[in-house]
Amino acid sequence: MRKSFWLVLIVFLVIGGVFFLNQRKPSIEKKSTITTVTSSGPVKDFSMIAKKWQFDPSVINVKQGDRVRLKIKSIDVTHGFSLLDFNVNANLEPEKEITVEFVADKKGEFTFFCSVFCGVGHIGMKGKLVVE
Repeated sequence: MRKSFWLVLIVFLVIGGVFFLNQRKPSIEKKSTITTVTSSGPVKDFSMIAKKWQFDPSVINVKQGDRVRLKIKSIDVTHGFSLLDFNVNANLEPEKEITVEFVADKKGEFTFFCSVFCGVGHIGMKGKLVVE
């Protein structure tokens, strides 16, 4: 009985600690629209849906120098959209579309992710921006 009590206590503390640490991430200023104005290439418009632990589309392809305009809408709960390599971070409230804009000024593959805890699948809610 004593061993099972300690095992349950340890499991409870580990789960609680993981949840607490996930909630205590350093805050990044949240903006509903982020705009960068200089671009040497054309504007590339994309519509994106955020839903239960995924972005659709999950991969976006652009060329270096393109100005990227993402119109993003959450269709279930509050999510976030964060693309740190381009200083983009926004809250996505349910059923409200937001627009983020930035210039794809560097080549490579860049991960975007949900920056607001949205449930058990939150950690896997990621996508990729490919800049050629």
